[in-house]
Amino acid sequence: MAPAVGIARLGNMRPILFLLATATFAVAGPTDEFITAAKEKHGNFGEKAAKFLVEHMPEKDRESLSAEFLTENLDLALKARETFPWAKEVPEDIFLNDVLPYAVFDEPRDPWRADFLEKATPLVKDAKTATEAAQILNRYFFKLINTHYNTERKRTNQSPKESIEQGKATCTGLSIILVDVCRAVGIPARAVGTPMWTNGRGNHTWVEIWDQDWHFTGADEYNAKGLNRGWFTGDAGKARADEPIHAIYATSWKKDGLSFPLVWSPQSKSVAAVNVTDRYAKPAEAKPVLGIRFFDGDERKVVHGFVAPETGGQLQHFLTKAGTADLNDMPRVAVTPGTRYRAWFMVDGSLLESGPITATAGESTFDARRDDLKKAEIPAGPITAESAPSAIRLSYLKTLASDLEARAGELAAKEIKHGDKTLKWLEKTFGDAPADGRSLWISMHGGGGAPARVNDQQWQNQIRLYEPKEGIYVAPRAPTDTWNLWHQGHIDPMFSRLIEDMVALRGVNPDKVYLMGYSAGGDGVWQLGPRMADRFAAASMMAGHPNEAQLDGLRNLPFAIFMGGNDAAYDRNKIAAERSKRLDELHKADPEGYVHMSRIYPGLPHWMNRKDAEAVPWMAKFTREAWPKKIVWLQDDVTHDRFYWIQLPDGAAKKDQRIEATVDGQTVHLSGDVPKGTRLLLNDALIDLDQPVSVTVNDQPAKTFEPRRSVKVIEAALAARPDPKSCPTAEVILN
Repeated sequence: MAPAVGIARLGNMRPILFLLATATFAVAGPTDEFITAAKEKHGNFGEKAAKFLVEHMPEKDRESLSAEFLTENLDLALKARETFPWAKEVPEDIFLNDVLPYAVFDEPRDPWRADFLEKATPLVKDAKTATEAAQILNRYFFKLINTHYNTERKRTNQSPKESIEQGKATCTGLSIILVDVCRAVGIPARAVGTPMWTNGRGNHTWVEIWDQDWHFTGADEYNAKGLNRGWFTGDAGKARADEPIHAIYATSWKKDGLSFPLVWSPQSKSVAAVNVTDRYAKPAEAKPVLGIRFFDGDERKVVHGFVAPETGGQLQHFLTKAGTADLNDMPRVAVTPGTRYRAWFMVDGSLLESGPITATAGESTFDARRDDLKKAEIPAGPITAESAPSAIRLSYLKTLASDLEARAGELAAKEIKHGDKTLKWLEKTFGDAPADGRSLWISMHGGGGAPARVNDQQWQNQIRLYEPKEGIYVAPRAPTDTWNLWHQGHIDPMFSRLIEDMVALRGVNPDKVYLMGYSAGGDGVWQLGPRMADRFAAASMMAGHPNEAQLDGLRNLPFAIFMGGNDAAYDRNKIAAERSKRLDELHKADPEGYVHMSRIYPGLPHWMNRKDAEAVPWMAKFTREAWPKKIVWLQDDVTHDRFYWIQLPDGAAKKDQRIEATVDGQTVHLSGDVPKGTRLLLNDALIDLDQPVSVTVNDQPAKTFEPRRSVKVIEAALAARPDPKSCPTAEVILN
């Protein structure tokens, strides 16, 4: 007699599957009794299903599994086919091969189907499609059974029962569970994997489910964006169909000549397979990347880190993985082969630094171990022009450490708060990240003076208006619904914070930030361009009205004007023409400044039929001039304490205050309303800090200073504005 099968609960512990008897199954394989019973109970289809199961069954199962085991499996598979709407639509051959089987690999044969059907049904009862149901199971089922990724599991090919008892499994065990629970509710599912990634970093297993076609997902790696996503897609894209060890295989019950390569049992041919490499492999040449893991002793930990070439260059942020993440699931940063890099890790409030890492072609992995890292410190002694970039970089990273989690939270939520105001945004990413960092495009919507739903509609439209070839394109939602959406004082600090977040965590180059806006968003460009010119590389105004804003501050900001020739409301077209003429005059008087372009399209109304999209390639030609030799600063009604390399003392900024400043060799000249206590923030990119500096203010006698590069100056500047490209290393205070 075959042993009974059941479910037990031990106190308050989670339910576990068990066999009430441990003796060898009584029958020596599927018998005529099983096939006959299937036909009697389920008709011709039941007989066909039973014969298919038996025909392709591994030989050892013929010797060990009972007719009762096989009958229960068949009964419950057919029950699922009748119960769930997606299961009824599964083609017969796929049902037989990818729903009916009781096993995935060569794992011990548990009677999992009844227990998984009972647990999964409440989760998927409202799902309409196999995709929706599979997503729900991947998101919640592993939590329900309290089983997650852990390399300390007892073995690779664990049965569901074994994994649940331990609460531990690696990718193979987790994939077995997800395949089985999908099959329990009638979703065709199969395990997929490769015996070895092309970079030699080991094997991996994941899952495919069928919903009119095959789609993949990582087991216990739910992605809210849907299927066909996973950390391993880059690795899978490098697979090679003609090299068995680097190919990708899907399990199959039907034997058709090919076997799944079991890395834990290399000689076994018991699991049938199909080669699915072509579904994953990408013909494009793989780009060199460096994978990074962080270990504290033997334990992986999640820490924020950065990597950059030793000699300076763009910092790339990464967040290491641990816990239930696969051992090969790690952040990867782009590198240049042959270049030496260094990595920094923010651990328990300290900044730790690695030794040199030499990048190689293809993909390599760097395992950082806490005991091997040293505390990152700026070397003692005077800072030189050569050592200043390193001092700025380390000070910048230490500055970020204090609120990096908060910044990461803002980017994850796409939401920045300032006082009682909230800035939300939509975003799209275009192109590959260049070696010197991504560009950032801030595009402000129109509307204003309207109900929130109207402004929301304008916001949703703005994200679709422009498409740079490369960059992160952001459409913020104005924090208010007033007519002056982008004029108010809370916008400046919010945009500054957004830029700083993107620079810190998204690889944006602070010298490649662009501002644009349509209608009321164009009003904002007129206002923000002059008063925040030191944050942007270029700006474009589309169909906006300047109100009281002036042009003086645009001296170092390339600026474009786009307007419909018939856009007569509030005299926008006339004012745009007047401002264009004024910029012509300013540029003629100052040929190195006031770079601009103007397009007033004849016959077009407020909507310019996307002709204004020519702004995007025009702006992309420019990078920010962080250290201009000439500054024209005219304060607006929203005032700032710093503009490029001039910083006013607290409380000294006021509306209509005007300062002009120039650098000629080692001489700095300032004119206008220059209060006592004004600081000149200096950098070797602006002036030679190894030589005396002469400063004149208006008609006063010149004063000579000998500024010294100082960590204190660097740290104070970065605390106020975390912008490493515009960070001073020395200062002069005017008294």
